[in-house]
Amino acid sequence: MPTIETEYAGALRTLALHVASGNQIITDAPVDNHGRGESFSPTDLVCAALGSCMLTIMGIKADQHQLDITGTRIAITKEMASDGPRRIGRITLDFTLPPAAAQFTPHHREVLERAALTCPVALSLHPEIAQVVRFEWGLQ
Repeated sequence: MPTIETEYAGALRTLALHVASGNQIITDAPVDNHGRGESFSPTDLVCAALGSCMLTIMGIKADQHQLDITGTRIAITKEMASDGPRRIGRITLDFTLPPAAAQFTPHHREVLERAALTCPVALSLHPEIAQVVRFEWGLQ
Protein backbone atom coordinates (compact mmCIF):
# COMPACT_ATOMS: atom_id res chain seq x y z
CA MET A 1 0.00 0.00 0.00
CA PRO A 2 1.37 3.46 -0.83
CA THR A 3 2.20 5.93 1.94
CA ILE A 4 1.02 8.99 0.02
CA GLU A 5 -1.19 9.48 -3.02
CA THR A 6 -0.81 12.81 -4.84
CA GLU A 7 -3.09 14.26 -7.50
CA TYR A 8 -2.53 17.22 -9.80
CA ALA A 9 -5.58 19.48 -9.35
CA GLY A 10 -4.68 21.93 -12.13
CA ALA A 11 -3.51 25.54 -11.91
CA LEU A 12 -0.16 24.40 -10.42
CA ARG A 13 -1.87 22.91 -7.34
CA THR A 14 -1.52 19.37 -5.96
CA LEU A 15 -3.46 17.43 -3.34
CA ALA A 16 -1.45 14.91 -1.33
CA LEU A 17 -3.29 12.31 0.73
CA HIS A 18 -1.64 10.51 3.65
CA VAL A 19 -3.25 7.14 3.05
CA ALA A 20 -3.14 5.76 6.59
CA SER A 21 -4.65 8.83 8.29
CA GLY A 22 -6.67 10.47 5.52
CA ASN A 23 -4.98 13.83 6.16
CA GLN A 24 -4.39 16.04 3.13
CA ILE A 25 -1.82 18.65 2.16
CA ILE A 26 -2.40 21.17 -0.62
CA THR A 27 0.57 22.64 -2.45
CA ASP A 28 0.70 25.64 -4.78
CA ALA A 29 3.55 26.85 -6.92
CA PRO A 30 5.04 30.01 -5.42
CA VAL A 31 4.25 33.41 -6.88
CA ASP A 32 7.83 33.80 -8.13
CA ASN A 33 7.42 30.58 -10.15
CA HIS A 34 4.10 31.12 -11.96
CA GLY A 35 1.88 30.09 -9.04
CA ARG A 36 -0.68 31.59 -6.70
CA GLY A 37 1.31 31.01 -3.52
CA GLU A 38 -1.87 30.24 -1.59
CA SER A 39 -0.38 27.27 0.24
CA PHE A 40 2.95 25.64 0.95
CA SER A 41 5.07 25.10 -2.15
CA PRO A 42 6.76 21.71 -2.55
CA THR A 43 10.10 23.27 -1.56
CA ASP A 44 8.43 24.86 1.50
CA LEU A 45 7.36 21.35 2.51
CA VAL A 46 10.95 20.15 2.25
CA CYS A 47 11.96 22.85 4.74
CA ALA A 48 8.98 22.13 7.00
CA ALA A 49 9.83 18.42 6.88
CA LEU A 50 13.40 19.18 7.92
CA GLY A 51 12.28 21.26 10.91
CA SER A 52 9.61 18.76 11.95
CA CYS A 53 12.04 15.87 11.67
CA MET A 54 14.64 17.68 13.75
CA LEU A 55 12.09 18.46 16.47
CA THR A 56 10.77 14.91 16.47
CA ILE A 57 14.21 13.35 16.89
CA MET A 58 15.08 15.93 19.55
CA GLY A 59 11.83 15.03 21.32
CA ILE A 60 12.78 11.34 21.33
CA LYS A 61 16.18 12.15 22.85
CA ALA A 62 14.65 14.61 25.31
CA ASP A 63 12.24 11.90 26.52
CA GLN A 64 15.12 9.44 26.92
CA HIS A 65 16.93 11.97 29.13
CA GLN A 66 13.81 13.13 31.02
CA LEU A 67 14.04 16.62 29.50
CA ASP A 68 11.06 18.73 28.46
CA ILE A 69 11.42 20.66 25.21
CA THR A 70 7.71 21.42 24.86
CA GLY A 71 7.26 24.82 23.26
CA THR A 72 10.48 24.69 21.25
CA ARG A 73 10.03 26.72 18.08
CA ILE A 74 11.96 27.00 14.83
CA ALA A 75 12.02 29.97 12.48
CA ILE A 76 12.84 28.42 9.10
CA THR A 77 14.13 30.47 6.17
CA LYS A 78 14.37 28.98 2.69
CA GLU A 79 16.67 30.48 0.08
CA MET A 80 16.53 29.32 -3.51
CA ALA A 81 19.83 28.96 -5.37
CA SER A 82 20.51 31.73 -7.85
CA ASP A 83 22.78 29.68 -10.10
CA GLY A 84 21.82 26.79 -12.31
CA PRO A 85 18.46 25.03 -12.17
CA ARG A 86 15.79 26.11 -9.68
CA ARG A 87 16.50 24.37 -6.38
CA ILE A 88 16.84 25.02 -2.66
CA GLY A 89 20.26 26.50 -1.94
CA ARG A 90 20.09 27.09 1.82
CA ILE A 91 17.79 26.30 4.71
CA THR A 92 18.35 28.27 7.92
CA LEU A 93 16.76 26.94 11.09
CA ASP A 94 16.77 29.13 14.19
CA PHE A 95 15.68 27.10 17.23
CA THR A 96 14.32 28.81 20.34
CA LEU A 97 13.97 26.46 23.26
CA PRO A 98 11.75 27.24 26.25
CA PRO A 99 13.14 29.05 29.33
CA ALA A 100 13.65 25.77 31.24
CA ALA A 101 16.16 24.68 28.58
CA ALA A 102 18.59 27.31 29.87
CA GLN A 103 19.23 24.86 32.74
CA PHE A 104 20.14 21.92 30.50
CA THR A 105 23.69 20.66 30.97
CA PRO A 106 26.24 21.09 28.18
CA HIS A 107 26.03 17.30 27.64
CA HIS A 108 22.25 17.41 27.21
CA ARG A 109 22.51 20.34 24.83
CA GLU A 110 25.07 18.43 22.75
CA VAL A 111 22.84 15.32 22.66
CA LEU A 112 19.84 17.36 21.48
CA GLU A 113 21.82 19.34 18.90
CA ARG A 114 23.39 16.16 17.50
CA ALA A 115 19.93 14.58 17.33
CA ALA A 116 18.64 17.50 15.28
CA LEU A 117 21.62 17.58 12.93
CA THR A 118 21.42 13.84 12.23
CA CYS A 119 17.68 13.45 11.73
CA PRO A 120 16.64 11.35 8.71
CA VAL A 121 15.55 14.32 6.61
CA ALA A 122 18.79 16.23 7.28
CA LEU A 123 20.78 13.19 6.22
CA SER A 124 18.61 12.68 3.13
CA LEU A 125 19.00 16.16 1.66
CA HIS A 126 21.58 16.73 -1.06
CA PRO A 127 24.89 17.97 0.38
CA GLU A 128 24.75 21.06 -1.87
CA ILE A 129 21.80 22.32 0.20
CA ALA A 130 23.37 24.32 3.02
CA GLN A 131 21.76 23.60 6.38
CA VAL A 132 22.43 26.43 8.82
CA VAL A 133 21.21 25.51 12.30
CA ARG A 134 21.34 27.77 15.35
CA PHE A 135 20.11 27.06 18.89
CA GLU A 136 18.96 29.54 21.54
CA TRP A 137 18.82 27.66 24.81
CA GLY A 138 15.92 29.14 26.75
CA LEU A 139 17.34 32.63 26.83
CA GLN A 140 14.70 35.34 26.55
